[in-house]
Amino acid sequence: MNKRTTVLDIQKMKADGEKISVLTCYDYPTARIMDHCGIDVMLIGDSLGVVVSGYENTLPVTMEEMIYHTRAVVRAEPKALVVADMPFLSYQTDLREARINAGRLIKDGGAAAVKIEGGANMAETIRAIVAMDIPVMAHIGLTPQSIHRMGGYRVQGKKEEQASRLLEDAVAVQEAGAFAVVLEGIPQKLGQRITNELTIPTIGIGAGPHCDGQVLVIHDILGLCEKYSPKFVKRYADAQALIAGAVQNYIAEVKGGTFPGEEHSFN
Repeated sequence: MNKRTTVLDIQKMKADGEKISVLTCYDYPTARIMDHCGIDVMLIGDSLGVVVSGYENTLPVTMEEMIYHTRAVVRAEPKALVVADMPFLSYQTDLREARINAGRLIKDGGAAAVKIEGGANMAETIRAIVAMDIPVMAHIGLTPQSIHRMGGYRVQGKKEEQASRLLEDAVAVQEAGAFAVVLEGIPQKLGQRITNELTIPTIGIGAGPHCDGQVLVIHDILGLCEKYSPKFVKRYADAQALIAGAVQNYIAEVKGGTFPGEEHSFN
């Protein structure tokens, strides 16, 4: 049996110059496929609120939803590192609640680590959760839970003042004990600058090619989400057309009386 990937393995990949592959994952069959392919990290992202549940954004996602989907992924017994997002209002109110909810994602969900959005303003929270021996992946730049403050999904760090603040955020989460940090929606030169500055791995999503790893939403790379089409997304398949074709063929065979056939029936 191959051993499971740990946060130490992910950190060693940066040290060895090996790029880190990360994809979101929300269910058992997808987790099995991804793990067979050799993905390094599976992220149960609160993006499930948009691509699975149909919400307008990630803000309505609950702890119960996150635990449910994390459990589904973990049942596939992946070798990949399983990281679960802490949803909006599960960690921002006070440290006690943040620790309890982080613990629930580990104990009840089965995740190996949690992800928190925010920089220096979340350093104390990261430190408190890490003190419980729960690994934390940080997330700075374009943070979807902060869309109202940011005025929507806008690239962050274009101005030098913003860039300096994001670099400070990156250093702050590293010093607080985060084992890695997601950089979302920032200029590629800033992504490179932060990656060179930090000793922990950077995982980019719209942060350029110089990050230590990359993450995308699985529904985006499969062409299954039409709500948004960010510049940083690359579509690797048209699963929507594949699924539609199968459904259309099924409907036609049922209407035409050719399914079920003799081979699908019991005598």
